[in-house]
Amino acid sequence: MGILIFFVLHWYFSLFFQSVFHHRYAAHNLFTMSKFWERTFFFGCFLTQGSSYISAYSYGLMHRLHHVHTDKPEDPHSPHNDPNPFLLMWATRNSYFNIYSGKTPVEDKYRKNLPEWKAFDTIAHNWIFRIIWIGIYIAIYATLATAWWQWLLLPITIIMGSFQGMAVNWWAHKFGYENFKMTNTSKNILPFDLIFWGEAYHNNHHKYPARANNANRWFEWDMGYQSMRLLNFLGVIQLKPQPIQ
Repeated sequence: MGILIFFVLHWYFSLFFQSVFHHRYAAHNLFTMSKFWERTFFFGCFLTQGSSYISAYSYGLMHRLHHVHTDKPEDPHSPHNDPNPFLLMWATRNSYFNIYSGKTPVEDKYRKNLPEWKAFDTIAHNWIFRIIWIGIYIAIYATLATAWWQWLLLPITIIMGSFQGMAVNWWAHKFGYENFKMTNTSKNILPFDLIFWGEAYHNNHHKYPARANNANRWFEWDMGYQSMRLLNFLGVIQLKPQPIQ
């Protein structure tokens, strides 16, 4: 039971930072925050993503390219270009590291207002810390696991951030329903999203990428947006005015 609680908590905390900080803040600039809170979120990403930590700056670039080239050959993560989810995850990994290392040239117009902390990324992004995190996860499983099958969750724990990104980007361009007819394959995975912090409403998001709330119909509920409203109320972030639908 202990390892299942750990896994669920790890899932939601990791996804919170990827959804709110990487996606909605870094890639889309849907709110502003002070430098203090921005760096606090950097630490939060490191603590929750662990061995799958990614740079908010490089992720922001990659995701902006996804919106510009959705489902085209230049799209850094689209199932339209890869025949199965594992190849998609590998292709996304390669696209990300090529952007992070500078091997993939990206126009300056896509680099505006991206959160950047090079000194921190140099430490958090290296393989030494990734190995340390894997060791920590193994120790947690050795302490909490009470059945052999619980160890099957360990690989997902190690690649948590990458797995969550693949889950959304694969399923949301393959399966689901559409509120809006688009020129791409974006879909909404779940009608009531309690799993992906509101990232399941991918069709809505591609229709209105500048809107903080991914929910559109009465039964849709965006947990990420609700958490942003709370952070805005507490003064941690400042939500930008929402575009008229």
